[in-house]
Amino acid sequence: MKTQYDCIVIGGGHNGLVAAAYLAKAGKSVCVLERRHVLGGCAVTEALWPGYRVSTAAYVISLFLPEIMHELRLKHHGLKILPRNPSSFTPMLDGRHLLMGPDAAENHRQISKFSRRDADQYPRYQALLERVADVLEPVLAKAAPDPLPLPKEQRKIGVGKRLRDTGKMWDLYQAMAGLGADLPEAIELLTGAARPILERWFEAEVLRATLATDAIIGAFAPPSAPGTAYVLLHHVMGEAGGSRGVWGYVQGGMGGLAAALETVCRELRVDIRREADVRHIATDQGKVSAVILADNTVLEAPVVASSVDAHQTFERFLDPQVLPADFRAAGGRIDYASASAKINLALSEAPRFTSAMSNGVGPHHHGTIHIGETLDTIERAYDEAKYGRPSTEPILEITMPTSVDATIAPPGKHLLSMFVQYAPYQLADGLQWDNIKEDFADRCVKLLGRYAPNVPNAIEHRQVLSPLDLERTFGLTGGNIMQGAMNANQLYSFRPVAGWADHRSPIQGLYLCGAASHPGGGVMGACGKNAAQEILRDA
Repeated sequence: MKTQYDCIVIGGGHNGLVAAAYLAKAGKSVCVLERRHVLGGCAVTEALWPGYRVSTAAYVISLFLPEIMHELRLKHHGLKILPRNPSSFTPMLDGRHLLMGPDAAENHRQISKFSRRDADQYPRYQALLERVADVLEPVLAKAAPDPLPLPKEQRKIGVGKRLRDTGKMWDLYQAMAGLGADLPEAIELLTGAARPILERWFEAEVLRATLATDAIIGAFAPPSAPGTAYVLLHHVMGEAGGSRGVWGYVQGGMGGLAAALETVCRELRVDIRREADVRHIATDQGKVSAVILADNTVLEAPVVASSVDAHQTFERFLDPQVLPADFRAAGGRIDYASASAKINLALSEAPRFTSAMSNGVGPHHHGTIHIGETLDTIERAYDEAKYGRPSTEPILEITMPTSVDATIAPPGKHLLSMFVQYAPYQLADGLQWDNIKEDFADRCVKLLGRYAPNVPNAIEHRQVLSPLDLERTFGLTGGNIMQGAMNANQLYSFRPVAGWADHRSPIQGLYLCGAASHPGGGVMGACGKNAAQEILRDA
């Protein structure tokens, strides 16, 4: 392969591959460097056990921008997304359950089992979220503005960018104005806590808890914490599943997205190097000059786009003295707090839930299975974690992709994906994740067994990824799956730090193109596309 390129992309996750594809489409020579043996970052498929293809980390898709799918012809290149209907199942120990999906009439019937008032309220709640999402979705598809009046010695911004940023802020203002009387509720959704919103809208505890689980996934926060309401919006955004708010499985596992993107990149003559561990980003007089690999290979390029997080990019790959002190200090304050673990199970048979008995796969297996019946259950789970102890009764978000995808397991077998809250990265009392993670996984399996008693004895294989494992395996600082917490102070114009929200950095030619930049975490592709557009603007 060559040793000189127009642009080098660090990280072969979906954002890195998207950025590489758009840069190559524009005629640039591009090289992608992936530390692992497999592409996809967190959206990856791995053959962990014979006959199984496991979505090791990320497990569902909806937010991926439809324009990227169209412009890169991803469906033509093999990407197939399987919708889930029903999409949500919450079993209860008293024998009841809540089953929900895209069918409005069926949702009304299901919620009415618990509250007729809530059943009538739910469509209005969904409509509000969709109206706010309509305002936000265009904001995701462009680089964030830098409107703050930072001192000129920190960053000099030209007139052209000032005008573009003013235009973006005006567009957002106009869109927010279109919400009319919904604006106060929209502001609460963007900045407030999920719990008071859900308690105001609904009275049935099982419905509140089902929705609240969505609000805390990937966050080290309870539903009563400000900022958790924003995540509720994500569950009505995106159309990758076939229509608005429908989340789907990627056929063949989440790595099918990376496979399609790799095919696009290969056609565009992008060089992709696996097992290429980056050791250093070299600079010369404040400009990027090269990337040096762990084996001392030197690859030269005037542009480097990093899809790994800000800590890895600025504090590990660069010499500290090349960055301004104020930027280093701001980067050092980025919150990577995490409390998520992932458990992947191979089962000899489908779970048999006592609240929804079925022979084999039933409709309730199709979507996300929520284990956590009340808001207080979620709050108590968080209370333990905030003191550095894994939750005694964790919150489980479970999916069984084999319910709709027969390509990822042997006939009659199933894969179960368990995303677990709360498993704090920072442990107290001398605990170490390498010593306790299997016991914690046993706790999670036992909890699931209270609802589906056959599961513990049906397990044939198990993989446990603690927050520490997520950090080591996927390069996620603190095990944070969003490459930095999605708090209000770390979103939009403040991501990764105030004054540098447009993917650029103080080093000329060094850009962020991953979830550390706007619009943040989730399998969207927006970070990669937006970064590529800004790189091409500077070319």
